[in-house]
Amino acid sequence: MPAEYDDSAAIGKRYRRQDEIGTPWALTIDQQTLEDDTITIRDRDTLLQERIPISGARALLQDRLEQAWSPRS
Repeated sequence: MPAEYDDSAAIGKRYRRQDEIGTPWALTIDQQTLEDDTITIRDRDTLLQERIPISGARALLQDRLEQAWSPRS
Protein backbone atom coordinates (compact mmCIF):
# COMPACT_ATOMS: atom_id res chain seq x y z
CA MET A 1 0.00 0.00 0.00
CA PRO A 2 1.38 3.41 -0.84
CA ALA A 3 1.82 5.61 2.20
CA GLU A 4 3.04 9.11 2.90
CA TYR A 5 4.50 10.39 6.15
CA ASP A 6 3.69 13.99 6.97
CA ASP A 7 4.60 15.82 10.17
CA SER A 8 4.36 19.39 8.92
CA ALA A 9 1.77 21.90 10.17
CA ALA A 10 -1.25 21.13 12.34
CA ILE A 11 -3.21 17.89 11.96
CA GLY A 12 -6.22 19.69 10.43
CA LYS A 13 -4.06 21.16 7.69
CA ARG A 14 -2.52 17.75 7.04
CA TYR A 15 -5.96 16.17 6.72
CA ARG A 16 -7.11 18.85 4.29
CA ARG A 17 -3.96 18.54 2.19
CA GLN A 18 -4.51 14.79 1.88
CA ASP A 19 -8.23 15.31 1.16
CA GLU A 20 -7.31 17.56 -1.76
CA ILE A 21 -5.11 14.93 -3.38
CA GLY A 22 -7.67 12.18 -2.85
CA THR A 23 -6.20 10.12 -0.02
CA PRO A 24 -9.14 7.97 1.12
CA TRP A 25 -7.97 7.30 4.71
CA ALA A 26 -5.54 9.01 7.03
CA LEU A 27 -3.91 7.06 9.84
CA THR A 28 -2.74 9.16 12.76
CA ILE A 29 -0.19 8.05 15.32
CA ASP A 30 -0.17 10.23 18.41
CA GLN A 31 0.66 10.24 22.11
CA GLN A 32 -2.26 7.92 22.86
CA THR A 33 -0.71 5.36 20.47
CA LEU A 34 2.26 5.11 22.81
CA GLU A 35 -0.07 4.41 25.72
CA ASP A 36 -2.49 1.86 24.23
CA ASP A 37 -1.24 0.80 20.77
CA THR A 38 -4.20 2.36 18.95
CA ILE A 39 -4.31 4.77 16.01
CA THR A 40 -6.95 7.03 14.56
CA ILE A 41 -8.24 6.30 11.06
CA ARG A 42 -10.05 9.16 9.34
CA ASP A 43 -12.30 8.64 6.33
CA ARG A 44 -11.97 11.36 3.67
CA ASP A 45 -15.55 11.03 2.41
CA THR A 46 -17.41 11.03 5.72
CA LEU A 47 -14.77 12.79 7.87
CA LEU A 48 -15.54 10.17 10.52
CA GLN A 49 -12.69 9.16 12.78
CA GLU A 50 -12.35 5.98 14.78
CA ARG A 51 -9.73 4.63 17.12
CA ILE A 52 -8.54 1.14 16.18
CA PRO A 53 -5.79 -1.21 17.40
CA ILE A 54 -2.64 -0.59 15.38
CA SER A 55 -2.35 -4.36 14.90
CA GLY A 56 -5.64 -4.34 12.94
CA ALA A 57 -4.83 -1.43 10.62
CA ARG A 58 -3.46 -3.49 7.74
CA ALA A 59 -6.43 -5.88 7.69
CA LEU A 60 -8.92 -3.01 7.90
CA LEU A 61 -7.32 -1.17 4.99
CA GLN A 62 -7.06 -4.34 2.89
CA ASP A 63 -10.73 -5.04 3.52
CA ARG A 64 -11.74 -1.50 2.56
CA LEU A 65 -9.59 -1.60 -0.57
CA GLU A 66 -11.28 -4.81 -1.72
CA GLN A 67 -14.76 -3.28 -1.41
CA ALA A 68 -16.36 -1.56 -4.37
CA TRP A 69 -16.12 2.22 -3.98
CA SER A 70 -19.25 4.23 -3.56
CA PRO A 71 -19.74 7.68 -2.05
CA ARG A 72 -20.53 7.48 1.65
CA SER A 73 -22.20 9.97 3.90
